[in-house]
Amino acid sequence: MSLERSLALFFLTISIVYGYTAFFTIDASLPPFAKLSPIWPSSFPKIIAIVGILLGFILVFSKPSVAEGKEVDLKQLQKYSWRPALVLLGMMIAYALLLRPIGFIISTFSFLVVGSMVLGEKKLLWLIIIAGIAAFSIWYLVQQVLGIYLRPWPWFLSGGF
Repeated sequence: MSLERSLALFFLTISIVYGYTAFFTIDASLPPFAKLSPIWPSSFPKIIAIVGILLGFILVFSKPSVAEGKEVDLKQLQKYSWRPALVLLGMMIAYALLLRPIGFIISTFSFLVVGSMVLGEKKLLWLIIIAGIAAFSIWYLVQQVLGIYLRPWPWFLSGGF
């Protein structure tokens, strides 16, 4: 099995597990009054799962797009750029751990700026402006429009833990 098909099969498996969770596990814990709502907390995860399963099937059963000799050479894995990928993985973990103590806006802004710099972005002024707008806009949409509380600032600025 080619690397492309094995990754597609892995993606399909993850989508099926995610779909099972969205359709059965999340809905089981809903209170009775929430079951009367037309949109449930699991509505968007259900859509993502269905799209993921469809894409997974298309990728697994489609004709391979890679020509002979153009596949990933597993013997030369050390030549790939592993450092940025591992740094970004560590930053994702740090983002998840620091989200509550330092607040959504600062942690998201920092993650976007530093992550983009790790990936090679050179225009720092534009990066800061775009990351600031993105972090504040996402916070505003989630907090004010959807009504889901996100602590915007660090714990010492927003009244304790």
